[in-house]
Amino acid sequence: MIEDRGLTVILLGAPGVGKGTQGALLADSFGWEHVATGDLLRAARREGTELGRKARIFMDEGDLVPDQLIVGLVKERLERSPDNGGVILDGFPRTMVQAEALAEVLPPIRRSVDVVLLLEVGDEVLVKRISGRRSCAQCGRVHNVHFDLPITEGICNECGGRLDHRKDDTPDTVRHRIEVYHELTQPLVDYYKGAGEGPVLNVDGEGSVDQVRTVVQGALSSLLGVEVQGGD
Repeated sequence: MIEDRGLTVILLGAPGVGKGTQGALLADSFGWEHVATGDLLRAARREGTELGRKARIFMDEGDLVPDQLIVGLVKERLERSPDNGGVILDGFPRTMVQAEALAEVLPPIRRSVDVVLLLEVGDEVLVKRISGRRSCAQCGRVHNVHFDLPITEGICNECGGRLDHRKDDTPDTVRHRIEVYHELTQPLVDYYKGAGEGPVLNVDGEGSVDQVRTVVQGALSSLLGVEVQGGD
């Protein structure tokens, strides 16, 4: 029964789809824990844990952190979560190796995958979202040349700081990242559809943040029988 164990929700989506934003909002609304591998890596590195020290070697070289280390970090994090507490895994698993490892990690801690949320946005919209980003070097505010133009070109509306464009956010680079994502994710979607662990919910992510949030919350509330606890 879902009621006597912690819910486990996987949030998948391409770069720029809004996983981090929606994951945080869902965690706040339902009283869940938001677990993002990027945050785990930074925390483990900062705290100097054994896994963090191992991961730092790869991160300092600009290499991908091996699946085994990522799974280890997620396992440690889940083991610290309350038995009856909900968890949303943001962007994890990313590969079949990680998915299969997660399937072995969950049963001993009385968890299983309850639902997989797949946020979907058209590829060209994603290209505009990512390649159009301009981040303020001073306050961190993000503008977008396609959707949220600064009043003065190159200057942050918030604090007047300089707006920077990441070198790896060019349209061609972004398209390649999206292609890689599709190659890695489709097998995952097929896996979870056939695993019988939990349904895959496809969610249109092209609306506003609040619109997507409303759709996702409604779908989860109906499917899992959970109620909004916090948020607006």
